[in-house]
Amino acid sequence: MERRLLLPLCLCWALSPGGAERSGPPNLLILLMDDMGWGDLGVFGEPSKETPNLDQMASEGMLFPNFYAANPLCSPSRAALLTGRLPIRNGFYTTNAHARNAYTPQEIVGGIPDSELLLPELLKKAGYVNKIIGKWHLGHRPQFHPLKHGFDEWFGSPNCHFGPYDNKAIPNIPVYRDSEMIGRYYEDFKIDLKTGEANLTQIYLQEALNFISRQQASQQPFFLYWAIDATHAPVYASKHFLGSSQRGLYGDAVREIDDSIGKILKHLQNLGIKENTFVFFTSDNGAALISAPKQGGSNGRFLCGKQTTFEGGMREPAIAWWPGHIPAGNVSHQLGNVMDLFTTSLSLAGLPPPSDRQIDGIDLLPAILQGKLIDRPIFYYRGNEMMAVRIGLHKAHYWTWSNSWEQFSQGIDFCPGQNISGVTTHTQEEHTKLPLLFHLGRDPGEKYPIRFSSSEYQEVMEKIFPIVQLHKETMVPGEPQLNVCDKAVMNWAPPGCEKLRKCLELPRSNPKKCFWPH
Repeated sequence: MERRLLLPLCLCWALSPGGAERSGPPNLLILLMDDMGWGDLGVFGEPSKETPNLDQMASEGMLFPNFYAANPLCSPSRAALLTGRLPIRNGFYTTNAHARNAYTPQEIVGGIPDSELLLPELLKKAGYVNKIIGKWHLGHRPQFHPLKHGFDEWFGSPNCHFGPYDNKAIPNIPVYRDSEMIGRYYEDFKIDLKTGEANLTQIYLQEALNFISRQQASQQPFFLYWAIDATHAPVYASKHFLGSSQRGLYGDAVREIDDSIGKILKHLQNLGIKENTFVFFTSDNGAALISAPKQGGSNGRFLCGKQTTFEGGMREPAIAWWPGHIPAGNVSHQLGNVMDLFTTSLSLAGLPPPSDRQIDGIDLLPAILQGKLIDRPIFYYRGNEMMAVRIGLHKAHYWTWSNSWEQFSQGIDFCPGQNISGVTTHTQEEHTKLPLLFHLGRDPGEKYPIRFSSSEYQEVMEKIFPIVQLHKETMVPGEPQLNVCDKAVMNWAPPGCEKLRKCLELPRSNPKKCFWPH
């Protein structure tokens, strides 16, 4: 299985002769969406065709229809992107119950461990200046913040924009500039839950444009991680975009994001640095169908959504854009994963991946620049369990579970209108001896399991079983970070609150096991 790629691909870029171009490694721009589904883009078949800039980005770059998140939930997927490692390796999982999704709400005690090496920390070795704009979600306590893990600048929040809260039972979420808070959601950064109006995407856009301009002027390579969250419930859009979409408020948010990305790419062009900036667009997990259609997106033909390890929960829209380097209008059927952005970015910077730990992400440059296909598995994890694996066009489910009957009876449905008997189960069903096997080319919706008695099943599983066995035998889980919760660690008194007179009284510490229902 081809896993490592030739360094000359990434060490000797001959950049275009444009006057504003500098020599050296390219700038890196990762556009990470929040809960945006595979089916939300016009280029992937969304019928309203309201993403002209992203569709143009795809026509000028390379489309990846087989690209995956590392987890069906936000925090673990983001930790995997920035470490190049599965969440079970980097600690972003729970052992409080079997196969439970966990993330970083305000009361979580854990966060990204110091032992993990994040992409911006490594890029500093090649002279990169690193900024995150938007949602961090790898721990809200100060020791876990972005500037402690390689980022030079931060504008955004450590948590989701949930609220508003009363600042007594629960504090409102802070917004940071670098290492200090500058306000709180709903107080200083308004979100109108009745209308959906908020100006946050415009603020995040301007932060991006300003940072890019400063770095172009300084002639230093940059890594910009634009992790905005307008498509995560409660969904929001600025006044100019409200009511502009056929899809309602969620579509308004998508249209504003699309417009913003168009302006960012145009800005790169105007500054003369588009041929020295590698841009990758994707999402952290599938659309949250539990919030759809008003507050959630579309996963196209795929089964279920966020929180599940069916295709709708983990297959993501993905586009690579690098004019002058990536052939325009191409489609790659390479199996990709957000963890690959770690290894690919290091390769672009001329840096090797860390050799003292298992890195799960692969270098996608041969696929992107040479059209090669690299043989690799995609593992689908939910908490501490490997639920499924994809090899080529076949996917084998070793466990199935949508959510519990108790949650389902309360109206929590991760697969609305998609009940498939024996597949979208409401109890955790083990299939380790006879996995459910699907051919995702013929059956992208995972509706028709291949018969156990068929020769296809026997031949495919003979290939899959040893890959899974080796993966499980060599797996060394990290220390779980998402087991303990304590209201005393919530955002009562973030750094900088004194200057704003926004410090709140901390309750008494009472650590306990977090409850993760899904």
